[in-house]
Amino acid sequence: MSSWKKAAKANQKTHKERHQPESRKHLGLLEKKKDYKKRAEDYHEKGATLKLLRKRTLDKNPDEFYFHMVNSRVKDGVHHEIEKEDEHTVEQLKLMQTQDIKYVNMKRTMESRRIERLQSQLHMTDVADKTSNTHIFYVDEEEAKDFDLAKRLDTHPSLLNRKSNRPRLSDLNKISLPEVDEQVMKEAKKVKEKTYKELSKRIEREKQLTVVQQKMELKRHLHDAKIMKPKRVQKGTKVSAPVYKFQYMRKK
Repeated sequence: MSSWKKAAKANQKTHKERHQPESRKHLGLLEKKKDYKKRAEDYHEKGATLKLLRKRTLDKNPDEFYFHMVNSRVKDGVHHEIEKEDEHTVEQLKLMQTQDIKYVNMKRTMESRRIERLQSQLHMTDVADKTSNTHIFYVDEEEAKDFDLAKRLDTHPSLLNRKSNRPRLSDLNKISLPEVDEQVMKEAKKVKEKTYKELSKRIEREKQLTVVQQKMELKRHLHDAKIMKPKRVQKGTKVSAPVYKFQYMRKK
């Protein structure tokens, strides 16, 4: 039976290995599966060796150090605990413990869209008027003594602090203002203030969700670190995620 199998393979097509395309010849030979296996085994072997050496270094003299030494100090012969600032708020902990990152990302996207919708309804003129003006006029020394800003801008002196809706004197003479009910004006002002309050709350909510999302993504990346743990550059706070410096890893 084996002789028949050998005879059947006599006219079998010989399959050649795929070569590197012409456009990628400068990168060298195309890596095959056997080459990848050798490289992967070498990578994991070196990683296991580094882990073992790191563990032996940390456990070299276990009686000399224990972790409570880091979190306490001795003052006048009495141990005092070091009070650390909380890195997470109560709301952030609830979200991180009960929800996943997709839910947080969805809620943050919804808040950002609502913020854009509210900003499109408001002209933000009140906020613009509060910011300092940096408009500079260049005049001669003689002209600077008698310089009148209202006259230069051709507007009323009471409108100088405005950044928007600052009509000229010629336009003010032509404008005929309609009669407006005071009750309607008060209701419109209340609606405007309510909208501004809602906008500020949503902006704050979007900031908090962004911080939670960054912390959750960083926590996932820290779990994925296989060999060497990243170095913490900056500690996290309630309003910002911690900053870590990861080891450079070549993927291919």
